[in-house]
Amino acid sequence: MAFEKLRLLIGAALLFAAGAIAASAEASARTWITASVLLLAALAGLWPLARPRSSAAPTTDSPPHPDARRLSTLQVQLEHLPVAAWIQTEQALEPLTSRARRLSAPGGVRDREVLHQLLRTSERNGPVTLDTERGSERWQLQRQVLAVEGKAQALIALTPLEQELESESLHAWQQLLRVLTHEIMNSLTPIKSLSETANNLLGEPDSSADLRTALDAIARRAESLSSFVSNYRRVSQWPQPTLAPVDLAELFKRLQQAVAQTWAGRGGEISFEVSSPGLRLMADEGQLEQVLLALINNAEQATAEQIKPRLWVLARQSRGGRLQISVRDNGSGVPVGLERQIFLPFFSTREGGQGIGLTVVRQLMFGMGGRVRHVRPLEKGAMFVLSF
Repeated sequence: MAFEKLRLLIGAALLFAAGAIAASAEASARTWITASVLLLAALAGLWPLARPRSSAAPTTDSPPHPDARRLSTLQVQLEHLPVAAWIQTEQALEPLTSRARRLSAPGGVRDREVLHQLLRTSERNGPVTLDTERGSERWQLQRQVLAVEGKAQALIALTPLEQELESESLHAWQQLLRVLTHEIMNSLTPIKSLSETANNLLGEPDSSADLRTALDAIARRAESLSSFVSNYRRVSQWPQPTLAPVDLAELFKRLQQAVAQTWAGRGGEISFEVSSPGLRLMADEGQLEQVLLALINNAEQATAEQIKPRLWVLARQSRGGRLQISVRDNGSGVPVGLERQIFLPFFSTREGGQGIGLTVVRQLMFGMGGRVRHVRPLEKGAMFVLSF
């Protein structure tokens, strides 16, 4: 009984955490996936408790047992969870939540058998696409295998992603269009004004010097706009990566030789370290080198005002078996609140910065099947972690 109470408490806590994450005002696709994982863990712990047990029938006069009331409350909570969840046994696929029943009912998916076949046969967790009456929708599928009374079962949860993904996509496009409009207008407005000035100068005597100045200014603004378009093309067009084993010790040796003189000339120190000899990674070596050089260049700019600039580059395997490369500096760091914006195209915290370095890093990492994230170190500075 004590074990069941502990399981009930843990399951309730996980349900509460999943609900809090899903109800967050800033919930994103990533937070919804986290919520679904917590939900699946809670269901795995609570499902055995929610199963009916054989016991002596209570008399009509006896009050309901406290455990029975708790299980009744638990069943109501499971029923109204904002995800579609099923329990799969050898015999059947049983819905656990009202959302699962609605998804299989008229007005949900177009073909219920296709949905049930997907739930029964899918062995990988990840995004799936469902053909519903509202159109094609993306969901996150999570499966947890468990044993109840010696029998194998599986808990399956589908978390809706469509609205969150559409919201993030729309926000990204709005940010990009805002930057594009700003940069283009910054060049077109003075070009228009200078063109009018040059046109007026054509009819005036002794205006050749002023006319030449106006035309030179137009040429500079046109060159600036051309450079901006070239940078945009650079961000949006990268070749597909060619994956092959990369010896990280050899790669770090080349990088250290490439940047050591620059950092030494500023009185700085650099450290390239591989946690274990022979550490290798499946990646596009040229694109990975480009990623690291971009991060090192950012670190160099971030430490411009430091008396003793420092750079640490470390490759190691995490406890989960993933390979991680971290690039850390002792500069001023990323301002609080801008951690996500720094990866947007053309966004820069540095005056005169082009804002394409981290965008290129993110795109190249995505192409190689990895990801990049910003981590705020305990000491001052910034750290970017590449995970593969």
